[in-house]
Amino acid sequence: MKYQVWAPSAGRVEVEVDGAAHPLTPGEGGWWHGEAPAGQDYGFRLDGGRALPDPRSARQPYGPDGLSRLVDHGAYPWSDGARHGRPLPGAVIYELHVGTFTPAGTFAGAEEKLDHLVELGVDFVELLPVCPFPGRSGWGYDGVSLWAVHEPYGGPDGLKHFVDAAHRKGLGVILDVVHNHLGPSGNYLPAFGPYFTDRHQTPWGSAVNLDSAGSDEVRAYLRESALTWLREYRIDGLRLDAVHTLADDRAVHFLEELADAVHRLGAELNRPLFLIGESDLNSPRVTNPAQAGGYGLSAQWSDDFHHALHAAATGERQGYYADFGQAPMAALARTLTRGWFHDGTWSSFRGRHHGRPFPQAHGHRLLGYSQTHDQIGNRAVGDRLTASQLALTAALVLTSPFTPMLFMGEEWGAGTPWQYFTDHTDPGLAEAVRQGRRREFEAYGWTAEEVPDPQDHGTVRRSTLDWSEPRGGEHAELLGWYQRLIRLRREHPALMDPDLAAVRVDFDEAAGQLTVHRGEFRVTVNFGEKPGDLPAGTLVASWGEAGAGRLGPRSCVITRVAGS
Repeated sequence: MKYQVWAPSAGRVEVEVDGAAHPLTPGEGGWWHGEAPAGQDYGFRLDGGRALPDPRSARQPYGPDGLSRLVDHGAYPWSDGARHGRPLPGAVIYELHVGTFTPAGTFAGAEEKLDHLVELGVDFVELLPVCPFPGRSGWGYDGVSLWAVHEPYGGPDGLKHFVDAAHRKGLGVILDVVHNHLGPSGNYLPAFGPYFTDRHQTPWGSAVNLDSAGSDEVRAYLRESALTWLREYRIDGLRLDAVHTLADDRAVHFLEELADAVHRLGAELNRPLFLIGESDLNSPRVTNPAQAGGYGLSAQWSDDFHHALHAAATGERQGYYADFGQAPMAALARTLTRGWFHDGTWSSFRGRHHGRPFPQAHGHRLLGYSQTHDQIGNRAVGDRLTASQLALTAALVLTSPFTPMLFMGEEWGAGTPWQYFTDHTDPGLAEAVRQGRRREFEAYGWTAEEVPDPQDHGTVRRSTLDWSEPRGGEHAELLGWYQRLIRLRREHPALMDPDLAAVRVDFDEAAGQLTVHRGEFRVTVNFGEKPGDLPAGTLVASWGEAGAGRLGPRSCVITRVAGS
């Protein structure tokens, strides 16, 4: 069996296989190579130290700190005739966290609920990160071993089985990957080479090394990891976490390099593969083609639309909602017709001007949503929007010129929160996270007792969806509304037209009501507490009170005007 590892600073490297050490031979560029008998578990010893997990390990059966295990990707028995991919434009995305989507907290448990997603009408399932992290429970953004799959979820074969099952049902799968940092526990990359650099600093410390000495291999490590998910796990697309924190001063940005590699792989496999970036920059460069000076990602998240929706639905004005909350109807009108609220305007939250104009012909390059894991979980108690609020925001999200995304459970107005939770095995780190979370929210008036303990397993249980809810009552009613909206979007191209310039919005700020013109359709939402005027046209769908020329408070309608 051949083994290799990049360890440019090591003077001696051995591979330990089932307890026996075998020397490797140095080669070009800091790579070490050698052969050893085939075994089950292995690791690399650097300069006589203990065996460390392989940076490119495909499986960590004992967690991030344990030895690695080889995986034969070619041995997996994929189904014949499974879906062969679909492009992102025109799709609806469903974001879910494997560990709290079902009580089982596994790929197999999530697989049992795929029929629910098919009936809902979504096109893609987006999985929060699945790389190994300490313990059993966590969001996944503290993952390490970027080529491996969290064992408690089901490991490599569990992920493949989930993807295969989703494809058989016509659902695509997007995977959230984290390239901007690694978790604080179980990260052994610095022992092997210059994977990080002090040249740049990020919220997590030293930046991933994308532009200093040794960065060619670091970029290859991240690039090949991404391509492995697409090739070996047959993932359809990747969501890249917080790309604005990828510090890279090289002439060809890492994102452009990665997008080109994904495009080439898609052509090789004859499958439409894509990348979605989470970006705080409000910069069209992220999604502009490389030929136009961009990075070439297919889409990016749009928090501005979320903030405008949230301010309109809840009345919240604090923090980054301040600019949107001053005139939420105007903020919604601006984002629906221009893509971003801040496209070069003053941002009071940042204390500076922010963003630049978005190309109006390409609204599908922005994801639109009223809830995400971040926007719920980063609240002190992980509280969601109410069912009545979701009914109104869904009408705008699912008829918008953007690519809609839902967060698990919102389609029935889940009564369960989604809170921040961890399972750090290091007691000191666990306490630091616990106290840090409490200090974060003290400034907003929360007491320590009110902020859920991230290390408490009860926090995970509270955050797990209750699948009895959508069977009846207002939960079932809201679920039917979401299904109706998604069907309308699919049946009528005008409701998914990505041309922002073709969108017109009329609004009454004082009344809290707006009407979005989408071809022959009018989407009217009354966020206010008083009845408003019911728009002209044939009624297509409604939520709340609508009749006799009046639209009730907290209600919405979709009408159709012939010949418009």
